[in-house]
Amino acid sequence: MYNYQNKNLDYYNYNNDNFNQPLYTEDANANTLFDPYQGFIRGNMFPNLYNTYKLNQPLDITPMNEREQLLMFLDALSFATIDINLYLDLYQNDKDMIALFNQYRMEANKLRNEYESKYGPILVDSDASNVYPWAWDNRPWPWENK
Repeated sequence: MYNYQNKNLDYYNYNNDNFNQPLYTEDANANTLFDPYQGFIRGNMFPNLYNTYKLNQPLDITPMNEREQLLMFLDALSFATIDINLYLDLYQNDKDMIALFNQYRMEANKLRNEYESKYGPILVDSDASNVYPWAWDNRPWPWENK
């Protein structure tokens, strides 16, 4: 068996300012998070864990129509729930974060229902696909400019 403990692992001990340590700080709470859109374009809801790396300012997303705008907000809320869920895997008793997670989850569900009532189902198992199970395959796709 390979004994890695006796080897010199310098590549784990380097000082790199562009490397985020996967540690939440004590001031990570529901009041200090980015809003869902800002977290989405940064790829991180937690300002203390966000590292600009090569972009000083993340690029804004500019939706071209209402459908794209609904999808963007839905993506942002879905991202926020996933990122907060990862935090809650470590801190299960943080009631403020649980409340924020549930708030974003309910907002995402509401937005998904709004999108599906206007543009059809977005997921295969959507309630909007009860009438015709494969309606999610209807055109145009979001990337088709129609």
